[in-house]
Amino acid sequence: MAIRKALVCGAGGFIGSHMVKRLRAEGYWVRGADLKHTEYSPSEAHDFVIADLRLRDSWEAILDEGMDEVYQFAADMGGAGYIFTGENDAHVMHNSAMINLNAADFSAHRKVKKIFYSSSACMYPAYNQEDPNNPKCAEETAYPAAPDSEYGWEKLFSERMYLAFGRNYGLNVRIARFHNIFGPEGTWQGGKEKAPAALIRKVAEQPDGGQIEMWGDGLQTRSFLYIDECIEAVRRLMESSFSGPVNIGSEEMVTINQMAEMIMKIAGKELSIKHIPGPTGVRGRNSDNKLLRKELGWEPSQSLFDGLSKTYPWIHSQMQVASKKIPEVTAGAR
Repeated sequence: MAIRKALVCGAGGFIGSHMVKRLRAEGYWVRGADLKHTEYSPSEAHDFVIADLRLRDSWEAILDEGMDEVYQFAADMGGAGYIFTGENDAHVMHNSAMINLNAADFSAHRKVKKIFYSSSACMYPAYNQEDPNNPKCAEETAYPAAPDSEYGWEKLFSERMYLAFGRNYGLNVRIARFHNIFGPEGTWQGGKEKAPAALIRKVAEQPDGGQIEMWGDGLQTRSFLYIDECIEAVRRLMESSFSGPVNIGSEEMVTINQMAEMIMKIAGKELSIKHIPGPTGVRGRNSDNKLLRKELGWEPSQSLFDGLSKTYPWIHSQMQVASKKIPEVTAGAR
Protein backbone atom coordinates (compact mmCIF):
# COMPACT_ATOMS: atom_id res chain seq x y z
CA MET A 1 0.00 0.00 0.00
CA ALA A 2 1.38 3.41 -1.01
CA ILE A 3 2.17 5.87 1.76
CA ARG A 4 -0.34 8.71 1.88
CA LYS A 5 1.09 12.20 1.49
CA ALA A 6 -0.33 15.28 3.24
CA LEU A 7 0.38 19.01 3.15
CA VAL A 8 -0.37 20.88 6.39
CA CYS A 9 -0.69 24.64 5.90
CA GLY A 10 -0.10 26.64 9.06
CA ALA A 11 2.14 23.84 10.34
CA GLY A 12 4.16 26.29 12.40
CA GLY A 13 1.08 27.20 14.42
CA PHE A 14 -0.84 25.59 17.24
CA ILE A 15 -3.41 23.32 15.57
CA GLY A 16 -1.28 22.69 12.49
CA SER A 17 1.70 21.45 14.48
CA HIS A 18 -0.50 19.03 16.40
CA MET A 19 -1.99 17.74 13.13
CA VAL A 20 1.51 17.10 11.78
CA LYS A 21 2.23 14.91 14.80
CA ARG A 22 -1.03 13.00 14.39
CA LEU A 23 -0.49 12.34 10.69
CA ARG A 24 3.08 11.18 11.30
CA ALA A 25 1.77 8.78 13.95
CA GLU A 26 -0.68 7.40 11.40
CA GLY A 27 2.11 6.74 8.90
CA TYR A 28 1.65 9.67 6.51
CA TRP A 29 4.48 11.43 4.74
CA VAL A 30 3.94 15.06 5.80
CA ARG A 31 5.04 18.39 4.39
CA GLY A 32 4.48 21.43 6.59
CA ALA A 33 4.30 25.01 5.32
CA ASP A 34 4.14 28.27 7.24
CA LEU A 35 5.66 31.75 7.54
CA LYS A 36 7.41 30.59 10.69
CA HIS A 37 8.84 27.51 12.32
CA THR A 38 7.12 25.89 15.29
CA GLU A 39 7.84 27.91 18.41
CA TYR A 40 7.85 25.42 21.26
CA SER A 41 9.20 22.14 19.84
CA PRO A 42 10.71 21.02 16.52
CA SER A 43 8.21 20.18 13.80
CA GLU A 44 7.74 16.50 13.08
CA ALA A 45 7.07 17.15 9.39
CA HIS A 46 9.28 15.19 6.99
CA ASP A 47 9.67 18.40 4.98
CA PHE A 48 9.04 21.85 6.48
CA VAL A 49 8.93 24.78 4.07
CA ILE A 50 9.02 28.43 5.12
CA ALA A 51 6.52 29.95 2.70
CA ASP A 52 4.20 32.94 2.40
CA LEU A 53 0.94 31.21 1.50
CA ARG A 54 -0.56 34.47 0.25
CA LEU A 55 1.73 34.14 -2.78
CA ARG A 56 1.07 31.88 -5.76
CA ASP A 57 4.77 31.14 -6.13
CA SER A 58 4.72 29.49 -2.71
CA TRP A 59 1.92 27.15 -3.74
CA GLU A 60 3.76 26.31 -6.96
CA ALA A 61 6.60 25.05 -4.78
CA ILE A 62 4.78 23.20 -2.00
CA LEU A 63 1.78 21.48 -3.59
CA ASP A 64 2.58 18.34 -5.56
CA GLU A 65 0.27 17.05 -8.26
CA GLY A 66 -2.18 14.53 -6.83
CA MET A 67 -1.36 15.18 -3.15
CA ASP A 68 -3.59 12.90 -1.07
CA GLU A 69 -4.68 15.44 1.52
CA VAL A 70 -4.32 19.14 2.30
CA TYR A 71 -5.08 20.56 5.75
CA GLN A 72 -5.62 24.32 5.59
CA PHE A 73 -5.18 25.90 9.05
CA ALA A 74 -3.20 28.97 7.99
CA ALA A 75 -4.88 32.27 8.86
CA ASP A 76 -4.26 35.74 10.24
CA MET A 77 -5.96 35.41 13.60
CA GLY A 78 -5.73 35.76 17.37
CA GLY A 79 -7.77 36.29 20.50
CA ALA A 80 -10.30 39.00 21.29
CA GLY A 81 -7.59 41.62 21.72
CA TYR A 82 -6.56 41.10 18.11
CA ILE A 83 -9.85 40.31 16.38
CA PHE A 84 -12.35 42.69 17.99
CA THR A 85 -10.50 46.01 18.24
CA GLY A 86 -11.01 46.76 14.53
CA GLU A 87 -7.37 47.74 14.14
CA ASN A 88 -6.38 44.57 12.28
CA ASP A 89 -9.47 44.06 10.09
CA ALA A 90 -7.87 44.77 6.71
CA HIS A 91 -4.91 42.49 7.43
CA VAL A 92 -7.14 39.70 8.75
CA MET A 93 -9.43 39.74 5.73
CA HIS A 94 -6.77 40.26 3.05
CA ASN A 95 -4.20 37.80 4.36
CA SER A 96 -6.59 34.95 5.11
CA ALA A 97 -8.59 35.41 1.91
CA MET A 98 -5.44 35.32 -0.23
CA ILE A 99 -4.31 32.12 1.46
CA ASN A 100 -7.67 30.44 0.92
CA LEU A 101 -8.05 31.59 -2.68
CA ASN A 102 -4.68 30.04 -3.47
CA ALA A 103 -5.42 26.87 -1.49
CA ALA A 104 -8.68 26.21 -3.33
CA ASP A 105 -7.36 27.11 -6.78
CA PHE A 106 -4.14 25.10 -6.60
CA SER A 107 -5.79 22.13 -4.88
CA ALA A 108 -8.43 21.93 -7.61
CA HIS A 109 -6.05 22.27 -10.53
CA ARG A 110 -3.40 19.94 -9.08
CA LYS A 111 -6.03 17.27 -8.45
CA VAL A 112 -5.65 17.09 -4.67
CA LYS A 113 -7.71 14.13 -3.51
CA LYS A 114 -9.15 15.83 -0.40
CA ILE A 115 -8.81 19.19 1.37
CA PHE A 116 -9.80 20.25 4.89
CA TYR A 117 -10.64 23.87 5.67
CA SER A 118 -10.71 25.15 9.26
CA SER A 119 -13.54 27.65 9.56
CA SER A 120 -14.67 29.18 12.86
CA ALA A 121 -17.70 29.64 15.07
CA CYS A 122 -17.05 33.37 14.60
CA MET A 123 -18.99 33.11 11.33
CA TYR A 124 -22.31 32.60 13.18
CA PRO A 125 -24.71 35.57 13.36
CA ALA A 126 -24.20 37.90 16.29
CA TYR A 127 -27.99 38.25 16.68
CA ASN A 128 -28.21 34.57 17.70
CA GLN A 129 -25.58 34.99 20.41
CA GLU A 130 -26.98 37.83 22.53
CA ASP A 131 -28.41 35.62 25.28
CA PRO A 132 -25.48 34.14 27.24
CA ASN A 133 -27.68 31.30 28.48
CA ASN A 134 -29.17 30.30 25.13
CA PRO A 135 -26.88 30.89 22.15
CA LYS A 136 -27.96 29.40 18.82
CA CYS A 137 -25.02 27.91 16.91
CA ALA A 138 -26.49 24.98 14.97
CA GLU A 139 -25.04 24.81 11.47
CA GLU A 140 -28.30 25.80 9.78
CA THR A 141 -28.46 29.09 11.75
CA ALA A 142 -25.62 30.63 9.72
CA TYR A 143 -28.01 32.68 7.58
CA PRO A 144 -29.11 35.48 7.35
CA ALA A 145 -25.41 36.15 7.84
CA ALA A 146 -24.22 38.68 10.43
CA PRO A 147 -20.86 37.67 11.96
CA ASP A 148 -19.58 39.80 14.84
CA SER A 149 -16.18 40.47 13.23
CA GLU A 150 -14.43 40.79 9.88
CA TYR A 151 -12.58 37.61 10.84
CA GLY A 152 -15.96 35.84 10.87
CA TRP A 153 -16.98 37.37 7.52
CA GLU A 154 -13.79 36.09 5.88
CA LYS A 155 -14.39 32.62 7.30
CA LEU A 156 -17.91 32.61 5.90
CA PHE A 157 -16.73 33.80 2.49
CA SER A 158 -14.04 31.12 2.37
CA GLU A 159 -16.51 28.37 3.31
CA ARG A 160 -18.66 29.35 0.33
CA MET A 161 -15.63 29.64 -1.92
CA TYR A 162 -14.38 26.13 -1.11
CA LEU A 163 -17.87 24.71 -1.67
CA ALA A 164 -18.07 26.56 -5.01
CA PHE A 165 -14.78 24.97 -6.07
CA GLY A 166 -16.31 21.65 -5.06
CA ARG A 167 -19.33 22.22 -7.31
CA ASN A 168 -17.45 23.68 -10.28
CA TYR A 169 -14.15 21.79 -10.20
CA GLY A 170 -14.89 18.63 -8.24
CA LEU A 171 -12.70 19.64 -5.29
CA ASN A 172 -13.32 17.14 -2.47
CA VAL A 173 -13.81 19.48 0.50
CA ARG A 174 -14.25 19.01 4.25
CA ILE A 175 -15.18 22.05 6.38
CA ALA A 176 -15.37 22.38 10.17
CA ARG A 177 -16.28 25.34 12.34
CA PHE A 178 -13.92 25.36 15.34
CA HIS A 179 -15.09 26.52 18.77
CA ASN A 180 -12.20 27.87 20.87
CA ILE A 181 -9.48 25.24 20.64
CA PHE A 182 -6.86 25.32 23.43
CA GLY A 183 -4.04 23.28 24.91
CA PRO A 184 -0.25 22.97 25.20
CA GLU A 185 1.90 24.65 22.55
CA GLY A 186 -0.72 27.33 21.91
CA THR A 187 0.10 31.04 22.02
CA TRP A 188 0.03 32.24 25.65
CA GLN A 189 1.32 35.82 25.46
CA GLY A 190 1.86 38.72 23.07
CA GLY A 191 -1.72 39.80 22.30
CA LYS A 192 -2.86 36.90 20.09
CA GLU A 193 -3.52 34.44 22.91
CA LYS A 194 -7.07 33.28 23.55
CA ALA A 195 -9.01 33.33 26.82
CA PRO A 196 -7.85 30.02 28.39
CA ALA A 197 -4.16 30.79 27.85
CA ALA A 198 -4.52 34.44 28.89
CA LEU A 199 -6.27 33.51 32.14
CA ILE A 200 -3.82 30.71 32.91
CA ARG A 201 -0.93 33.14 32.47
CA LYS A 202 -2.59 35.76 34.69
CA VAL A 203 -3.36 33.24 37.44
CA ALA A 204 0.16 31.80 37.28
CA GLU A 205 1.68 35.28 37.60
CA GLN A 206 -0.16 36.12 40.83
CA PRO A 207 0.64 35.02 44.37
CA ASP A 208 -2.15 33.48 46.41
CA GLY A 209 -4.51 36.27 47.49
CA GLY A 210 -3.65 38.44 44.48
CA GLN A 211 -5.85 39.86 41.76
CA ILE A 212 -6.27 39.29 38.03
CA GLU A 213 -7.87 41.56 35.43
CA MET A 214 -10.58 40.37 33.06
CA TRP A 215 -12.24 42.14 30.13
CA GLY A 216 -15.98 42.60 30.62
CA ASP A 217 -18.12 41.34 33.49
CA GLY A 218 -17.08 37.71 33.01
CA LEU A 219 -20.67 36.58 32.48
CA GLN A 220 -20.21 36.06 28.75
CA THR A 221 -20.38 32.34 27.94
CA ARG A 222 -18.26 30.10 25.73
CA SER A 223 -17.28 26.47 25.26
CA PHE A 224 -13.67 25.38 24.84
CA LEU A 225 -12.27 22.24 23.19
CA TYR A 226 -8.99 20.57 24.10
CA ILE A 227 -6.58 20.22 21.17
CA ASP A 228 -6.42 16.39 21.11
CA GLU A 229 -10.18 16.16 20.62
CA CYS A 230 -10.09 18.76 17.87
CA ILE A 231 -7.49 16.72 15.99
CA GLU A 232 -9.48 13.52 16.47
CA ALA A 233 -12.62 15.17 15.11
CA VAL A 234 -10.84 16.53 12.04
CA ARG A 235 -9.34 13.15 11.21
CA ARG A 236 -12.75 11.48 11.58
CA LEU A 237 -14.28 14.11 9.29
CA MET A 238 -11.57 13.59 6.67
CA GLU A 239 -12.11 9.82 6.72
CA SER A 240 -15.89 10.26 6.38
CA SER A 241 -17.97 11.00 3.29
CA PHE A 242 -19.46 14.15 4.87
CA SER A 243 -18.31 17.52 3.54
CA GLY A 244 -19.73 19.77 6.25
CA PRO A 245 -19.71 22.49 7.39
CA VAL A 246 -19.91 20.95 10.87
CA ASN A 247 -19.20 22.30 14.34
CA ILE A 248 -16.15 20.95 16.14
CA GLY A 249 -16.38 22.04 19.74
CA SER A 250 -17.52 21.17 23.24
CA GLU A 251 -21.06 21.56 24.52
CA GLU A 252 -19.81 22.29 28.05
CA MET A 253 -20.72 26.00 28.22
CA VAL A 254 -19.20 28.11 31.01
CA THR A 255 -18.93 31.78 31.88
CA ILE A 256 -15.47 33.28 31.69
CA ASN A 257 -15.68 33.81 35.45
CA GLN A 258 -16.30 30.08 35.92
CA MET A 259 -13.30 29.20 33.75
CA ALA A 260 -11.12 31.55 35.80
CA GLU A 261 -12.31 29.81 38.98
CA MET A 262 -11.38 26.42 37.49
CA ILE A 263 -7.88 27.68 36.74
CA MET A 264 -7.50 29.06 40.25
CA LYS A 265 -8.50 25.66 41.65
CA ILE A 266 -5.91 23.93 39.46
CA ALA A 267 -3.28 26.43 40.64
CA GLY A 268 -4.32 26.08 44.29
CA LYS A 269 -4.86 29.84 44.61
CA GLU A 270 -7.64 32.13 45.77
CA LEU A 271 -7.59 35.32 43.68
CA SER A 272 -9.99 38.19 43.16
CA ILE A 273 -11.09 39.32 39.71
CA LYS A 274 -11.04 42.96 38.61
CA HIS A 275 -13.41 43.47 35.68
CA ILE A 276 -12.20 46.11 33.25
CA PRO A 277 -13.40 47.46 29.88
CA GLY A 278 -12.19 45.51 26.87
CA PRO A 279 -13.27 43.55 23.79
CA THR A 280 -15.37 40.49 24.62
CA GLY A 281 -17.07 39.43 21.38
CA VAL A 282 -20.61 38.02 21.45
CA ARG A 283 -22.45 37.55 24.73
CA GLY A 284 -22.87 33.80 24.43
CA ARG A 285 -21.51 31.00 22.24
CA ASN A 286 -21.64 27.23 22.55
CA SER A 287 -21.06 24.41 20.12
CA ASP A 288 -24.16 22.56 18.92
CA ASN A 289 -23.00 19.00 18.22
CA LYS A 290 -26.18 17.37 16.91
CA LEU A 291 -24.86 17.25 13.34
CA LEU A 292 -21.43 16.07 14.50
CA ARG A 293 -23.02 13.15 16.36
CA LYS A 294 -25.26 12.30 13.42
CA GLU A 295 -22.60 12.35 10.70
CA LEU A 296 -19.54 11.07 12.55
CA GLY A 297 -21.12 9.03 15.34
CA TRP A 298 -18.74 10.72 17.75
CA GLU A 299 -18.46 13.72 20.04
CA PRO A 300 -15.86 15.16 22.43
CA SER A 301 -15.85 13.70 25.93
CA GLN A 302 -13.03 15.45 27.82
CA SER A 303 -14.09 18.04 30.39
CA LEU A 304 -12.86 21.62 30.34
CA PHE A 305 -11.31 21.12 33.79
CA ASP A 306 -9.26 18.16 32.54
CA GLY A 307 -8.03 20.11 29.53
CA LEU A 308 -7.09 23.11 31.65
CA SER A 309 -5.31 20.77 34.07
CA LYS A 310 -3.04 19.66 31.21
CA THR A 311 -2.54 23.16 29.84
CA TYR A 312 -1.75 25.00 33.09
CA PRO A 313 1.54 23.21 33.85
CA TRP A 314 2.72 23.65 30.27
CA ILE A 315 2.13 27.43 30.28
CA HIS A 316 3.61 27.68 33.78
CA SER A 317 6.76 25.93 32.56
CA GLN A 318 6.98 28.26 29.56
CA MET A 319 6.75 31.26 31.87
CA GLN A 320 9.60 29.90 33.97
CA VAL A 321 11.75 29.40 30.86
CA ALA A 322 10.94 32.93 29.64
CA SER A 323 11.82 34.46 33.01
CA LYS A 324 15.29 32.86 32.93
CA LYS A 325 16.23 34.19 29.49
CA ILE A 326 18.99 36.78 29.64
CA PRO A 327 18.03 39.98 27.77
CA GLU A 328 20.22 40.77 24.77
CA VAL A 329 22.65 43.66 25.33
CA THR A 330 22.79 46.04 22.37
CA ALA A 331 26.04 47.60 21.24
CA GLY A 332 26.90 50.74 23.17
CA ALA A 333 24.48 49.95 26.01
CA ARG A 334 25.47 51.17 29.47
